[in-house]
Amino acid sequence: MSTPDLSAFHIRKWYLQIEDTLAGETGAPADGEPLRKIVIAACLRNPFAGRYVQDLSEWIEPSPELGKEFGRRIREAAGGLDIQSYGKACLVGIDGEYEHGNALLTNPAANPVREGVGGGKSWVPSTGKRGGPGTVIDIPLAHKDALYVRSHYDTVSAMFGDGPNRDEVVLIWAFATRGRLNARLGGLKASEIKGEDGLV
Repeated sequence: MSTPDLSAFHIRKWYLQIEDTLAGETGAPADGEPLRKIVIAACLRNPFAGRYVQDLSEWIEPSPELGKEFGRRIREAAGGLDIQSYGKACLVGIDGEYEHGNALLTNPAANPVREGVGGGKSWVPSTGKRGGPGTVIDIPLAHKDALYVRSHYDTVSAMFGDGPNRDEVVLIWAFATRGRLNARLGGLKASEIKGEDGLV
């Protein structure tokens, strides 16, 4: 039987995915620095698998410790680069409920991740689904300080070859160092962010 190794959580595996895009889909070079996208994920044993549990506080209350570890790992993976965008997701093994993964995507877990990227005023775009090893999931991205910055609406895809098992959850955070290459749809520019309310 597995035992917790990070607060209340038993983590079987950590994942790290990094991609650098130097040119757009048609070959047009980047308008500035390349776009780096980083995905960090943890495969956790799901103590609620196979049963309905009304109160999920057993996971929600200690989740800041998990958020702190994600924050530490993104600082390490970024290698000194500024993070401009973020997103989050969960992939729940088929013996669990989507709600089990969502329990680890709430503000108690998210706030330490915001701190890890130097603060973030906007809410974090989120998604999730149930599936098994090899399931592909698309994680939405948006600017961490202003949701109305169109250039930073983006997606990163991830796949985990050996998770989640039926009784596991893969918790996923994604980050980007800039908006889409050659974005040209207008709207609020990142350089114009006021940082007042997470929108503009």
